[in-house]
Amino acid sequence: MKIEVLGTGCAKCKTLYENVKKAVEESGKTAEIIKVEEIQKIMGYGVMSTPALVVDGVVKFSGKCASVAEIKEVL
Repeated sequence: MKIEVLGTGCAKCKTLYENVKKAVEESGKTAEIIKVEEIQKIMGYGVMSTPALVVDGVVKFSGKCASVAEIKEVL
């Protein structure tokens, strides 16, 4: 599984990244977690507000910092 956290480095983006790490750990799944900060790559997903969460190429959340529980639901 490939998980991408899209964001330019703001506090919410960093929190989402940490929440993703916790959710993956708690779920027992294996995933590659990547932080994407380049605006062009973020816009390539059609995301206009960050932070955003992309799982296997599909945008799951945009414009909010998802909780650990919400992330576990989409994993």
